[in-house]
Amino acid sequence: MSSIDVFAEELSSYLDTKKVSQIRNAYERARLAHEGQMRSSGDPYITHPLAVAKILSSMRMDHHSLMAAMLHDVIEDTGTSKEELTEEFGETVAELVDGVSKLTHIEFSSQEEKQAKNFEKMAIAMAKDIRVIIVKLADRLHNMRTLGPLKAEKRRRIAKETLDIYARIAGRLGMQDLRLEFEDRGFEALYPLRARRLRAAVKMVRNKQKELVSHIKESLENQLQRWDIEAEVIGREKHLYGIYRKLEGKKKFRDITDVFAFRIITEDVESCYRILGAVHMLYKPLPDRFKDYIAIPKVNGYQSIHTVLHGVENIPIEVQIRTKEMDAIAGSGIAAHWLYKSEEDNTSHSRARRWINNLLELQQSAGNSLEFIEHVKNDLFSDEVFVFTPKGEIIELPSGATAVDFAYAIHTEIGNSCVSCRINNRLASLSQPLENGQLVHVITHEDARPRAMWLNTVKTSKARSAIHHELKNNQQQDAIDLGRRMLARTLAHIDVSLDDIDAEKFRHTFEELKCKNLDQLLSEIGLGKRMSNSVAKLLVPERADEVATHVQSPLTIDSTDGTMITLARCCHPIPGDPIVGIISAGKGLTIHLDTCKNIHDTRQSSEKINEVSWSPDVKGEFPVDLLISVEANRGIFAELASRITVMGANIEKIQYKEQDPNRNHIRMTIGVKNRVHLADIMRRIRGLRAVEKIGRDKN
Repeated sequence: MSSIDVFAEELSSYLDTKKVSQIRNAYERARLAHEGQMRSSGDPYITHPLAVAKILSSMRMDHHSLMAAMLHDVIEDTGTSKEELTEEFGETVAELVDGVSKLTHIEFSSQEEKQAKNFEKMAIAMAKDIRVIIVKLADRLHNMRTLGPLKAEKRRRIAKETLDIYARIAGRLGMQDLRLEFEDRGFEALYPLRARRLRAAVKMVRNKQKELVSHIKESLENQLQRWDIEAEVIGREKHLYGIYRKLEGKKKFRDITDVFAFRIITEDVESCYRILGAVHMLYKPLPDRFKDYIAIPKVNGYQSIHTVLHGVENIPIEVQIRTKEMDAIAGSGIAAHWLYKSEEDNTSHSRARRWINNLLELQQSAGNSLEFIEHVKNDLFSDEVFVFTPKGEIIELPSGATAVDFAYAIHTEIGNSCVSCRINNRLASLSQPLENGQLVHVITHEDARPRAMWLNTVKTSKARSAIHHELKNNQQQDAIDLGRRMLARTLAHIDVSLDDIDAEKFRHTFEELKCKNLDQLLSEIGLGKRMSNSVAKLLVPERADEVATHVQSPLTIDSTDGTMITLARCCHPIPGDPIVGIISAGKGLTIHLDTCKNIHDTRQSSEKINEVSWSPDVKGEFPVDLLISVEANRGIFAELASRITVMGANIEKIQYKEQDPNRNHIRMTIGVKNRVHLADIMRRIRGLRAVEKIGRDKN
């Protein structure tokens, strides 16, 4: 019996005769198309698409997916067109094949760009049909299983790409079985010697622990019988790459392997919670090591109860408790959708769909493919926290996410216009990391705009991409506005305004400077690419000498919300400080303290120096660094925080250093309105008995 005959017989266990026949037809079409083509192993090429289809059938995927698996390389490798596939097998299969096909016949500047372009195309195809990614993952899995004949360099490249991208996608979509195999095979291909040694060490430890594992398993089974609960207890081994990652994190090998892991599978949710009570009665649970992913599923739809028990001989016992359906979804993720539920009801499927739609948004707003894939990697490598909207909806965010991430998760316009937030009904900083279970309320204003400093704290790729996109859009207008102010100020000293200059002089200046129009000219001045003095000389050549000799009046700083006027991080100037502006090509105007050490060399170039002053009406919150020397006192942080908060300032960062057993140094970044506000705060802090010295760090 041929391979396709055997496979067709296996498929008949869950697909009807007509669908099996269609899969056979797809196989025959692929076999003819790939006739004469061989794999690196020397096997006929058709063995690869057949193997991919078998992987998908083990997940009980639908017949369209299996047909696409058979045909997934014919467009790329055999000259078959998408139109031909549509005519023979229908639009659904043709679209799937087109989505999975690799991007070819395009020259890339680097392997990284090729990888990014391929993933970008796949993301767009995924948005049309989520099955594209499942077929693609199965394709990659068989390639990983057959890496052996390839050259070492190619093996390592494919393995790294698999670990960086495909394993993470599988995990994000809840397909843990694929993720674990991707990681272990990728690890073995990338670090073969480390993998061999680690496997030998783990095998030795597990052989010694067999008796103890058997004893714990028997104890758990007996406890479930006493509670009259039907369930299966399965020993769960930690996979090789997971152990390696923990060793990289400086954990000791003994601490990793001296942990016993079990999975308990039962029939329904009620039994899961009864099992939890039973095992907690058998062994004491460890505090802070309990997770209920049944009540609040993970972002990829994963559901299970996790608990860690204090076992015999003081060895931790990790226990996962779930239903059979949850176990299937934990292994197959969105693929389980075709086996269990309708699309509307399947949690894993709907969450995956939201993530893929988010990918599409990122792709549309990213500057290029490399930027897009970096955003995606940030998303794929994060754990999650769950917070609530005022309406009680759960929002999933990566660990360390802020209220700005929360705002963008709800809607891009809410993120772009957010100005403050309330966490658990208390005013809080937008940069404060969110924690599980918090209630978050974002406050918006129609005139608000994203701030560049948000990029230092946001964690989600959606927020980062949206902020970049908005800042780019704003930058052009901000540069034009700043350039107009700088040129107008230069011309004002010779009693000339832009309106006084005739069209012919503008035309001549545009030709001389190779500018298309006035907006481009003003933008280049604002960006620091051209000096306003030089431009003024061209616009008013008859008074060029006066332009060169006139002392300009200070440029008034009334806001730092734009992208072209920024405050230097080295010296943190605040309203009331004597300041100076440094113009830098491509960066606009940076405001420094006039005593800042970092601008000493720049002062030699008078063209880059701009006289600036604070507007009396300037408003906002400005960061400033304080250095505080205090007596060792357990309650000093609380006292400092209380006094600063009462004065209406936000604490952005605290660093602590012990100078000696009796004295500590604290470096604190706080947000203030101006110098008067800062002086009031410092006066309040000096009033604390434990404070020996306080000062401002200006460099």
